[in-house]
Amino acid sequence: MSAAAPLAAPLSLCDRVPDVPAERLVAELAPPPRFDAVRFDTYVPDPGQPSQREAVEALRGFAAGLGAPARGGGRAGRGLPWRRRRAAAAPARRGVYLDGGYGVGKTHLLASLWHAAPAPPARKAFCTFVELTNLAGALGFARTVQTLSEHRLLCIDEFELDDPGDTVLVSSLLSRLVEAGVALAATSNTLPGRLGEGRFAAADFLREIQGLAAHFTTLRIDGEDYRHRGLPEAPEPPPEEDVTAAAHRLPGASLDSFPALLTHLSRVHPSRYGALCEGVAAVCLTGVEPVRDQATALRLVVLADRLYDREIPVLASGVPFDRLFSEDMLRGGYRKKYYRAISRLTALAREAATG
Repeated sequence: MSAAAPLAAPLSLCDRVPDVPAERLVAELAPPPRFDAVRFDTYVPDPGQPSQREAVEALRGFAAGLGAPARGGGRAGRGLPWRRRRAAAAPARRGVYLDGGYGVGKTHLLASLWHAAPAPPARKAFCTFVELTNLAGALGFARTVQTLSEHRLLCIDEFELDDPGDTVLVSSLLSRLVEAGVALAATSNTLPGRLGEGRFAAADFLREIQGLAAHFTTLRIDGEDYRHRGLPEAPEPPPEEDVTAAAHRLPGASLDSFPALLTHLSRVHPSRYGALCEGVAAVCLTGVEPVRDQATALRLVVLADRLYDREIPVLASGVPFDRLFSEDMLRGGYRKKYYRAISRLTALAREAATG
């Protein structure tokens, strides 16, 4: 990453407190920039992982089924053509759930499904789980049901249950949407029947969790993290002075100390982290250090996702990104989220080093 002449002082994420009105939340229910151009044809299955090719075929069938005439019970009678071949007598489900490790291309496939669905953009929605729960908070439950019921497809990326409130809210919301004939698609690192496991007293909400699982047919996608397949290790963090100099050279770069940014993230709702990064060409951070607190670590995971979605390179001094989270965190209930954040931040660090 280089530029010739010194420019104005860099931006600061810590100076930003974005206000995102509910109308904008609804208008932006579409795949993020990184996934604007993805399609099923641009997904390259690993030849050693048959489940990846099978997932593409299944999702093509699901997309085609969304355009089929309603049968039997109205719109809710539409199902998965590929599922009917396996069990013709089984009731059709209104959703497909992509389960797999980080970096196997689940978001690519989910966005491809959104693009392939035979409906105008205004009739299909794409959001992260965090954005969905925030939308419900901003609009209220009834208005959220009304708004999303006008869609034919709702795609939910990074589906996970982190607390009892989300469990009850999303269970009720998705049940109402399915009744209205909305098809569902979701990605997650956790099987639907095991959502919330290791995070709260999930057994106390078994009915809600089982109700959520009943909406979906699960597609397991196996494989290695494509972001690091055959690539060298993550680049060594540059010295702090190099990061600061780069931030002053690069148009649209931000510069913040890592501890100050973590404090600032606690004051901004995670659903606004995308807006926090709006117009930023590169994120420069100084003094990256291990994160000790779980709430802080989970906010950092969301920021990493939004930076990755928006293809914003990250240049950072301090500890390497694979040392951000403690061994206890990497063994705990949120470990898959932390590994995803490490993977994505490492990819963005590579982009910063080679850009």
